[in-house]
Amino acid sequence: MNLRTIPIAAIMVTLTHIVIAQEKKIERSALPPTVEKAVQAETQGATIKGFAQEHEHGKTFYEAETTVNGHTRDVLFAADGSIVEIEEEVAFSSLPANVQTALTKKAAGAKINRVESLTKNGKLVAYEAAITQGKTNREIQVGPSGQNLTKEE
Repeated sequence: MNLRTIPIAAIMVTLTHIVIAQEKKIERSALPPTVEKAVQAETQGATIKGFAQEHEHGKTFYEAETTVNGHTRDVLFAADGSIVEIEEEVAFSSLPANVQTALTKKAAGAKINRVESLTKNGKLVAYEAAITQGKTNREIQVGPSGQNLTKEE
């Protein structure tokens, strides 16, 4: 192997180890019975917008995209029906002051369009904001108390 092929080989190995969640829209009828039962229990009073199936780290997950009282609430289920994550839209003004300050600072002048709370295993783990700066859209996150996260949730 010559010196030119080493960087290419390293890139190929790196790319094969990067796991990106693959999401595809599905019909409710495609949900496994355990997930369907969990969806019925978790989405009472919500308007269901759709369903998706995701594959990440060799596992299959199912997402129910809903609207509750005018805001989005997406619930991610494991194949056994357990709740993995809940992303729920929250009003910026309803956030604790330290979280508002941290998101505003991290946005660095960009417009904050939407904020969601991220809950995993029943515990609030982060707040995520969709921001726009010029023509660029991206997301930023802070911890439940406004602290910087060591890794994105």
